[in-house]
Amino acid sequence: MKPRAVIFDVYETLLEVGPPPVDVETRWASLWEKYFHQSPPLSLAEFGLTCERWIREDHAQAHVRGISFPEVHWPRIACLAAPDLASLDSVTLDAFLFEQAQIWHQVRLANGTAQLLQWLHQNGVAMGIASNAQAYTVAELDREISAAGLDIAWFHPKLRFWSFEHGFSKPDPHVFRILQARLWAMDIPPEAVLMVGDRVDNDIQPAQAAGWQAWQIGVREEGAQGNMEELLRALQAS
Repeated sequence: MKPRAVIFDVYETLLEVGPPPVDVETRWASLWEKYFHQSPPLSLAEFGLTCERWIREDHAQAHVRGISFPEVHWPRIACLAAPDLASLDSVTLDAFLFEQAQIWHQVRLANGTAQLLQWLHQNGVAMGIASNAQAYTVAELDREISAAGLDIAWFHPKLRFWSFEHGFSKPDPHVFRILQARLWAMDIPPEAVLMVGDRVDNDIQPAQAAGWQAWQIGVREEGAQGNMEELLRALQAS
């Protein structure tokens, strides 16, 4: 195996995603009270459904322009669904949306991730990210990485692909071509790159098509190779 660079997916790879808290509507109401001193103009369920409608419209427009795997700009979608949000400045809106994301799901660093990242860092392996994500994802990852005593700066800044910054997402082959162009600039060829992700369609197959090695995390799909602890053992043995 012996990769010189490892590119990680985020959700269900670096971060395990759990169910929402039980009191979601109460937390939603508290969030609106905190930022607007008023009750929410729509329930959390209504907000979610309205966002889905705007996302479908955004994706349809992108498909017409030839973008097969579009990504939305989440603050825009949220403001369309709840127009009061448009009154917030960008920093405050990001803070609101980060807190709102914690109502929709709970995340934590996957077991064995801290030890794996520590080993890769100590052994000089370049680390990157390829994630279908929004800005709150970066904040979530930073929080969990920092809580484990690690540093998100270990992920090379030129090897981070966040779909929200580009308007398209995995499994678009351009995601992997962009990252490989940056890897070539670091003198790292495709065969020396390892993609780590949980999904065959979004992570494993497009990475292999780019000439990368791949490791499928988890047990949800047939063919999964194992968790972070097993990946670390495989790397140490290579």
